[in-house]
Amino acid sequence: FSGGERHFPECRFATFVRDMDELNDPAKVFTMGLDHFRLVNPNSMTAPVYKASRDRQIATALYERLPVLVNRSDGIEVKTWPVKYVRMYDMANDSNQFRTVEELQEKEGAWPEGGGRWRSGAGVWVPLFEGKMVQAFDHRASGITTVAGNLYRSGQAAAISDEQRHDPDHVAASRYYVLDKGHLNIELAIKDVTSTTNSRSLIACLIPPVGAGHTLPLLRLEISDALERAKAQAILAATLNSTVVDFVARTKILSNHASWYVLEQLPVAPPELFQNTVFGKRTAAEIVCSAVLELTYTCRDMAPFAADLGHLDERGELLPPFVWDDARRQMLRAKLDAVFFHLYGITDRDDIRYIYSTALHG
Repeated sequence: FSGGERHFPECRFATFVRDMDELNDPAKVFTMGLDHFRLVNPNSMTAPVYKASRDRQIATALYERLPVLVNRSDGIEVKTWPVKYVRMYDMANDSNQFRTVEELQEKEGAWPEGGGRWRSGAGVWVPLFEGKMVQAFDHRASGITTVAGNLYRSGQAAAISDEQRHDPDHVAASRYYVLDKGHLNIELAIKDVTSTTNSRSLIACLIPPVGAGHTLPLLRLEISDALERAKAQAILAATLNSTVVDFVARTKILSNHASWYVLEQLPVAPPELFQNTVFGKRTAAEIVCSAVLELTYTCRDMAPFAADLGHLDERGELLPPFVWDDARRQMLRAKLDAVFFHLYGITDRDDIRYIYSTALHG
């Protein structure tokens, strides 16, 4: 930091200050310099937004232990995981490719094929997913209903019922459909629109072979082997949905979007750490993949993901989807959090309680 001939290695910071007396509170005020910016945001070199000095201490420990997802600080990309950020469809620029159900029937002469898919002479039409349709580990959290007369927000989320959630054949309704051009696969998707005042700022889920609008960008794993790609998708989905990573994301999200520059600078455990960390007789990778499979495979449209992970019976046939169970899902999420706290080196219970408290209070 400098101004003319005056140079300062560090400056004092405080955020979300509501009273001038807080500037004398050591729990509220902390110091940062360029070295810290370089550590936690190596690509953008921007200042993180810590609400307390304890946030800085915890974040520093995390970044000293783990690399960022993609580091471009030296002019070349160093990827901890082989990911590519993808926006499949722009909701404005690509709207000429979208069809409503009415347009499918009247203009395309399409008929329903089941599983949310339609078929016409042009080929197969699949749902176009939007960010408001998903939640963590849940690709069918809401359907979309069109509100006539609302010019700015015509598509509104319509939560699915408990009965629908327990139906492995139920597919959340989308407002648009796109033509399957033969390149669709299971993808790891990120809910773009967010806020640091939400209980969760970072939300990721695996989605079936469908279209995805720009409010649901993808982190595409560039791995050719189906099993290894599915494992990587499961591990990264769990990483992004972990409480500890969400804690860090809150210090980076400066608007209402979980943008790529935020995602690429998150601290992530490398693949070898998951393979080399053992709990009892199982590796961290095995525990995480098993939990994510159960959290994700609750509907038949996610069958390709289950098949890639080898979720088969003795005859080699795909096993049925897992039954949606709220209590069971809460336990699995807690198990995943425990694994990630360990991998990220957060073993002090007071630190864990503190991180959870920031999620509860925004």
